[in-house]
Amino acid sequence: MDVLYRDGEATVADVMAQMPDPPSYSAVRATMNVLEEKGHVRHKQDGPRYVYLPAVPRDRARRAALNHLLQTFFDGSAESAVVALLQMSDNSLSAADFERLAADVRKARQEGR
Repeated sequence: MDVLYRDGEATVADVMAQMPDPPSYSAVRATMNVLEEKGHVRHKQDGPRYVYLPAVPRDRARRAALNHLLQTFFDGSAESAVVALLQMSDNSLSAADFERLAADVRKARQEGR
């Protein structure tokens, strides 16, 4: 899915080319078929090849993934997730980043979120 959202579309070979240690072609193809059966991807025919595309818009998938992450690791707490992100040593934020975050928090508070 990472490849499909990043590139917009991909064949099984394209997906494999972007994996550090890819499984077999048939394993990736089977996974794509499962994702299609579950409604996450769709395909179009390009000669003998299937070209896979995301079936779910990126913003909807992002919300679902974040909701799952919040429920699984942070007991549904957005605050705990934000604190964890801020405490990660490899993510340093600039003063401008903090100002934008503060503005977003103020806006969310005004909107009742």
